[in-house]
Amino acid sequence: MMKDFINRAASDLVSSKYAIALTGAGISTESGLSDFRGPKGIWTTNKEAEAKAYERYGLFLRDPKAYWEEVLGLKGAHGVFYNELKKANPNPGHYALAELEELGLIRCVITQNIDGLHIKAGSRNVIEYHGSVHKLRCPSCGSRVEFGTIAMDRLPPYCQCGKAMKYDIVHFNEPIPFDVMEKAEKEASECDFMIICGTSAVVYPFAGLPRMAKLSQKSKVKVVEVNADPTLLTHEGISDYFIQGKTGEVLPQIVETVRRTLDRK
Repeated sequence: MMKDFINRAASDLVSSKYAIALTGAGISTESGLSDFRGPKGIWTTNKEAEAKAYERYGLFLRDPKAYWEEVLGLKGAHGVFYNELKKANPNPGHYALAELEELGLIRCVITQNIDGLHIKAGSRNVIEYHGSVHKLRCPSCGSRVEFGTIAMDRLPPYCQCGKAMKYDIVHFNEPIPFDVMEKAEKEASECDFMIICGTSAVVYPFAGLPRMAKLSQKSKVKVVEVNADPTLLTHEGISDYFIQGKTGEVLPQIVETVRRTLDRK
């Protein structure tokens, strides 16, 4: 049955005119990173860490210096998590999506992940919906810079506009940057094929993108899920079909089938 769905996904990809991918924490678990809401997720097993995550944006607004001391691990242990993200390497799932972009099939990857692994794998058109641990962002003027290009010997780091900068990461209770939301919604409204990989599809507004795609295309867009378990998108019929499995195993099989299909043309 899974092979049939893989063949179907490959066929739909090849025949699509504008395909995009949406990814979540599940695509990075095979790189050794924990997800958040899975059975062994960071917040499933550590409610204190989840509560602290909800407080982080407020901490930045109140005391940018204290925020940076926390996220850099100068006070507390949270900096270890961000350092692990920075050291992680892509897995076959990331490389498969990069290869589909190289083949001219995937036009854009929209990811919830802040680990930067899609870019490391070679994907070029990536929308990091919740930001990146590899960048700093100024909430005041919207400027972004690569981490390491601004001295961190005095905290907080400041933007050229004179305001304090934070991680580019979008924390709880922090609005999605307008430029990011605008790009993501444009991609969702224009695509005719969407492959959703490794996301529980419960965090909004990201989880609204598949629904937006269905509404904007009057259900003509095909949506396929590749996930360890069904999600609300599966149960609500937003997804046209569901492929159960690890993204690092399923996506390379889709690529292989796509290549065979293209070779026959």
